[in-house]
Amino acid sequence: MGKGISTLLAVLRRRGLPALSTLAAVIGASVAYLAVTPRFYETSARLMVDAKGVSVSELGRDLTQPSVVGRSSNPLADQAELVKSQAVLDKAIEKLVSQNKNSANPIDLKTTDITSSLKVSIVPATNILEVRYYNQNPEFAAEVLNAVSQAMVEENIQAISSEATKVRQFLEKEVPVARNRLQKAEVAESKYRQQSGVIADTDQTRSLVESLANLEDQERILLAQVQEARSRDDSLRKLTATKNINNAYTSVRSGQDEQLKALRAKLTQLETQLIEARLQFTDNHPRVVSLLGQRDQIRTLYGEEVARVSPANQTASSADVASDQISQNLTTQLINNEVERLAVENKLRAVQSMRTNLQARLTVLPLRQQPLTMLTRQREEAAESLKLLQSKLEEARIAEAQKVSNLRIIEIAQAPTAYAYPKRSVVLVIAMFFGSILATGIVLLLELMDNRLYDVADAEELLKLPLLGVLPRLPATKLTLEPAEKFLDDVGLVEPYRMLLKNLEFRSSDKLQIVVVSSTISGEGKSVVVSHLGAVAAMLSRRTLIIDADLRRPVQHTLFNLPPKPGITDVLNGNRSLLSAAQSTDIENLFVLTCGELHGRPSQLLESEAMKSLVAEAALHYDLVIIDTPPLGVCADASTLSQYSDGVIMTTRPSVTLKESLQRAVAELNQNRIPILGVVINGMETETEKYYRYPIDENQSFLSRPLRRLNLLGSSSRNSQNDLR
Repeated sequence: MGKGISTLLAVLRRRGLPALSTLAAVIGASVAYLAVTPRFYETSARLMVDAKGVSVSELGRDLTQPSVVGRSSNPLADQAELVKSQAVLDKAIEKLVSQNKNSANPIDLKTTDITSSLKVSIVPATNILEVRYYNQNPEFAAEVLNAVSQAMVEENIQAISSEATKVRQFLEKEVPVARNRLQKAEVAESKYRQQSGVIADTDQTRSLVESLANLEDQERILLAQVQEARSRDDSLRKLTATKNINNAYTSVRSGQDEQLKALRAKLTQLETQLIEARLQFTDNHPRVVSLLGQRDQIRTLYGEEVARVSPANQTASSADVASDQISQNLTTQLINNEVERLAVENKLRAVQSMRTNLQARLTVLPLRQQPLTMLTRQREEAAESLKLLQSKLEEARIAEAQKVSNLRIIEIAQAPTAYAYPKRSVVLVIAMFFGSILATGIVLLLELMDNRLYDVADAEELLKLPLLGVLPRLPATKLTLEPAEKFLDDVGLVEPYRMLLKNLEFRSSDKLQIVVVSSTISGEGKSVVVSHLGAVAAMLSRRTLIIDADLRRPVQHTLFNLPPKPGITDVLNGNRSLLSAAQSTDIENLFVLTCGELHGRPSQLLESEAMKSLVAEAALHYDLVIIDTPPLGVCADASTLSQYSDGVIMTTRPSVTLKESLQRAVAELNQNRIPILGVVINGMETETEKYYRYPIDENQSFLSRPLRRLNLLGSSSRNSQNDLR
């Protein structure tokens, strides 16, 4: 995360100028746009869609309700679209023309002119439409918008009135048809009632059911009475020994008739006398015969009288006559019970017959009532339809005459005092946004087009080689080492080179003696790296030799303020020995073999066996030999000399080193099997430099005692070197 932020900041520092220039150009263009763009004024009006209480008739209220077509339809959205309709806008233009017909500047508007500047929106969670219109003239904008609002209301009124007229015309045709249909239904129902004798189905059914229930109750009661009468009859018959009702009647009448009573008394007297006479006389005695004749005569007369009082001229013996009061009462009760039983049985039979008849009628009644039910329903439907049509016809007439609307203006348009377009803040924000995007795009484009290295991370990611050190940027006064103490006293500059030297030693399994320092192109500071690395190595008690093998553009003698001769060419030509040609410097243990006299064929000298022998001899007399070579991208001298060394140090410099050149140089070294010791990043501010730049506190600085610190470091390194030897 921190690495990404630091990389981003580094990119912004590199590309800050073009990015800011681009952003400033876009903002300047937006300011120019605001200056030249005409200003438009916007005004607004509000319409409410509300049908409550707008009509005294129900049909009028129905017509003013916003229509909904389909599940996804929105009545407010439909009204919003109608505001921009041709009819509404034409009517608004007519209003504007009529209002300004006496004006010096007559209005010449088209519907397209209004539509392009007219905006309609729905206020959220309300039934309110907000209509907006903008124009360069604020008064004219308000006038146009009010005309549109009025035209919208009038168009709504006209549409509702037209709907009411259509409904009225339709109902005026349908009402007579419905009336005729009702009359036909009434005639058909009445005719069927007369033919079938069926009354209202529910009343008749209810009456029959109630009557049947009453008859069933009566039948149960009569059955109980019959059972009671029969039981009583059986008991009375046993008491009176009467076989049938006629005999009982005859017995009672005979016992109650006065003549029969007299005849029975006379007959009883004759019987008594006859018994007495028979006791005294024989049956042939005149007295007995006379009494027998009288008895028979009385009996005959008695039989005639009994036949007179009996119901079927029946005869009854005197023994069957209820002569006493108890017998007469019991026989009378028997007769009355029999009469009551017969009456109850007759009534029961009548009730049962009526019940059977009612059950048959109740069974047939639904079949006979079904046509009546259908006719009744048809008549009721016709009546209800006629009633509804008549009421709707009256409502349609009221709605047509009332001129109702479901739209009303709740806020008229006012002439605005401040312009609405263009919006300065919006334009500037958009300009900032797109300017930032464009600036970012330019930065990215420049980064993509730029093939140079800029930081340590780029080098590590690109080469996949060990990083030996990050070396500081050197001011012009620090490039040369005369006097040398100025460089060695600056701990912030010395420490990075000391760390480079230590990294070289620690990362090599064998002792390093010969090191080639090169770069890909000129300007990456390889010669300065060589001179300062040699100075630090010598300071640390290492006998160091710097060989300036860049025979095309030698600079080591300049850096150490030495004469160019004698040099390497003198040694290679055999004019001088290595030790005599190597010049000493102001720094103890540091020697420089300058270039010497420039040769026309430097590659021939460096490829010679003499050069190989020179390097081998240097390794015998010095602890560390550092060879300064031409850039790898210029010639193959560095590759040639690297074959005689322990490895190559590649020097890179931010904003100078080209990625492709560096990759190509490293690839060539790898192909030639030349060991690469690592990479050095030159010309950057290091952490060591920052550390020694700032004081610990207000009274003491790390730079207050740099020489003592370096002497301690040097003595420690010298002791270590002696131990290694």
